[in-house]
Amino acid sequence: MAHRPKRTFRQRRADSSDSDSTQEPFAEPGASGEQADLGPAEEGLPSGGGRAEAAELPRRARGRGRGRVWASSRHAARAAARLDGGSDVPESRAVDLSTDKEDGTHHSSESKDDQSSSSNTSSSLEEEFTSLVNIPDAAFIQAAYRKRELARAQEDYISLDVKHAFTISGMKKNTEYPESETDDHENIIPFTPKPQTLRQKMAEKTATRNEETSEDSEEDKKYQDIWEEQQMRKAIKITKGREIDLSHSSESQTVKKFGASISFPPVNLEIIKKQLNTRLTLLQDTHRSHLREYEKYIEDVKSSKSTIQNLENSSNQVLNFKFYKSMKVYVENLIDCLNEKIINIQEIESAMHALLVKQAMIFMKRRQDELKHESAYLQELSRKAETSTNRSLAIDEKTQWILEEIESRRAQRRQARVLSGNCTHQEGTSSDDELSPADMMDLQKSQGDILQDHKKIFEDVHDDFCNIQNILLKFQQWREKFPCSYYEAFISLCIPKLLNPLIRFQLIDWNPLKFDSIGLKQMPWFTYIEEFIDSSMEESKKENRSDKKILSTVISKTIIPRLTDFVEFIWDPLSTSQTTNLITQSRMILEEHSTCENEVISKGKQDLIKSIVSRMKKAIDDDVFIPLYPMSAVENRMSPHSKFQERQFWSGLKLFRNILLWNELLPEDTLQELGLGKLLNRYLIIALLNAIPGPDVVKKCNQIAACLPEKWFQNSAMRTSIPQLENFIQFLLQSARKLSTSEIRDEVKEIILILVKIKALNQAESFIEEYHLDHLKSVIKEV
Repeated sequence: MAHRPKRTFRQRRADSSDSDSTQEPFAEPGASGEQADLGPAEEGLPSGGGRAEAAELPRRARGRGRGRVWASSRHAARAAARLDGGSDVPESRAVDLSTDKEDGTHHSSESKDDQSSSSNTSSSLEEEFTSLVNIPDAAFIQAAYRKRELARAQEDYISLDVKHAFTISGMKKNTEYPESETDDHENIIPFTPKPQTLRQKMAEKTATRNEETSEDSEEDKKYQDIWEEQQMRKAIKITKGREIDLSHSSESQTVKKFGASISFPPVNLEIIKKQLNTRLTLLQDTHRSHLREYEKYIEDVKSSKSTIQNLENSSNQVLNFKFYKSMKVYVENLIDCLNEKIINIQEIESAMHALLVKQAMIFMKRRQDELKHESAYLQELSRKAETSTNRSLAIDEKTQWILEEIESRRAQRRQARVLSGNCTHQEGTSSDDELSPADMMDLQKSQGDILQDHKKIFEDVHDDFCNIQNILLKFQQWREKFPCSYYEAFISLCIPKLLNPLIRFQLIDWNPLKFDSIGLKQMPWFTYIEEFIDSSMEESKKENRSDKKILSTVISKTIIPRLTDFVEFIWDPLSTSQTTNLITQSRMILEEHSTCENEVISKGKQDLIKSIVSRMKKAIDDDVFIPLYPMSAVENRMSPHSKFQERQFWSGLKLFRNILLWNELLPEDTLQELGLGKLLNRYLIIALLNAIPGPDVVKKCNQIAACLPEKWFQNSAMRTSIPQLENFIQFLLQSARKLSTSEIRDEVKEIILILVKIKALNQAESFIEEYHLDHLKSVIKEV
């Protein structure tokens, strides 16, 4: 019996051929597995009904559901190999009954228990078969089993090479095999013979004789080699449809084997050289293309880096977002801080303002009370006979105490002037704002308590939220990094509002009426704002920038309201020191910032001017009082009436001088109306008319003329003085006439000089011609 090839079992898809079949490699491309399974049986069928019946089996298989099947027996493989080899001798073919999924019937020979179920189905087919199946005897089966066991012991696979081929339609499972033996190709034992045609019978007999008489192992080895080659081609996944000529002649053709003795075609150096040159050319072309791609990639990398750099320099969205977010958080925290602290600032500011107002009201009320009581006392002296004794004594007691207080303060001032060497001082020109030591201590204590609370307001706040310089630096960074968004956000309008509480905090102890008060330009916040504006003008090339209005807006919103409060409630126009200091502080607002084209600034300036004018009108109405006494009462210059009248005149003249100090800040018509119309013509001229002509009157007139601003008389073509001085000019001419007829003639020249100074040239020339004072014409010509 010939050795059969050792087999390796693996699962097959239902639509492919038997695992051991050799017909799959020889099928045409595109042919299905069912068509390859037809085998020699189909080829050997005649054109009669047998062929139709045999051809019906594959169609049934195609019609049934596809499932998983296992490898067929060795006979099918060998029969296929013979057909491919060109042998005309057909072999018998074992019939496998497929599984019908639709009927639910399974034909198999896997076990003895299945024979009863399959016999019912096979009985209908027995009538179609005309030949009997040759079943090998027990000795043949035992010899085959021993040979397979021996092959298993020697090799790692079961050879499919057999020397004794036999045709069998079904095999019965050998009971002598061990239970562990599972040979599926021998378990399939159909017990019903398949009907065979005459050709099939002849093929089976011829194959049987050939298998019995042929002991040549060379043919079996050929089959084994073909089978191995087919399996190897399947393993390396040869492209489907590739035609491989594996047919060999069974008698004369020698089968090629895979081994060490494979022969190669002769070596041709020209062909190798040509192939190498071709390969080199291809490699060079590939290398050049790779170089071009590499250069392109290098350029792309450079371009990408340049783009990234440009984007980073132009706008980095992440950094921009972080900056804007930090500014948003900073501004929110700053606003929260200021909203919390503004209440404390307002309380401290109100307390300081109330203290200063209280002090100013004390001085004002004391001056008015002293003026009232002193005037009443002098009136009582004029009508002693009309006053009862008891009442006069009561008035005298109260008035006496007030007069003693007044005289005590005057004596202290005289002593201070003597020590300072000031001997030209006139009684009535002092401010009379001295406080008693007890009142002074109380005032200083109250101010100290307020300032102590003032220092505690921002002691728990970081410098970034209470230092004006740090706040402006934050916004300056914004302006430098993102100027467009800075100006689009109107930060120049927001900064004055943010700085308002902090500036008010710094101005709590600022008193513009004191001579030692610091000026606005010397304050730190003023310097910081100027630096912020200057840096804005340097960075920007545009002419009109909103940042330059920050300082003027701060002054309008913060400084002017505070200054207005001082003017309305604290300023005393009769005090020369307070007026001078107030003018110094107001000059920067009213004069230096007059060029700012800002409606808010103009409105703030107008409010300040109105408050100044209103306060001076009130001072003229309430504080100016020049009594008129009989000539007999004022002839004696040491009399109380004469002294009181003199003090009141010089007090009115002092207010006249203080009012005209505003000549460069207030409008001229306003000053002329206040100083000349209401004060000079209504009070001072009347007092001069009732005075005795003499050197004292000329001295007072010189003081009045010295108070008049030179700006009013700078016109060289002017020959007549301003209309408001007409009464004063007439008084001068009247005094000159009286003095010219008396022995005092030197004062006449003084009067002519006063007329020339106030540009009353026509009146002076007329007076000189009238009184033939030719020696005074040179005075007019010098003008």
